[in-house]
Amino acid sequence: MNCPDCNVALDERKHRGLEVDHCPQCLGLWLDFDELDLLEDTANRDEILKGQREYARRSGERPCPHCGAAMDVFNYRAHNLPIDHCPNNHGYWLDKGEEERVLDLMKRRARDLRRSGSAEQQWARFMERGGSRGGFLDRIRDLFGG
Repeated sequence: MNCPDCNVALDERKHRGLEVDHCPQCLGLWLDFDELDLLEDTANRDEILKGQREYARRSGERPCPHCGAAMDVFNYRAHNLPIDHCPNNHGYWLDKGEEERVLDLMKRRARDLRRSGSAEQQWARFMERGGSRGGFLDRIRDLFGG
């Protein structure tokens, strides 16, 4: 297979425990269809927390290294991170550094969801105790005999 940008032969190498195809010139990576999931799993294994992967899918111009079809482009998980994808589901092309951004976004998403879950638990405990009990308005009401 050749790089969709440089047309240089891709070499196989280990990257984060995965066998990926790597361009020695532009340092891009070709991930087979299931390998993007496996890369994401190194940052967050919970499929439910990952959410929808593809937003704003559109036609692209780069050829798929596997079949030569023009790849589609989508914004990764609603972020400004365009990723090329084979329309025949052969895989994904990541430009240099994009795999790090994917991992950073997955880690941030997991952290944000943990923080959100913690806030929801605190809110639930607050409501179990009667909501605004002991709050400023309750004190004023008590002051006036309410």
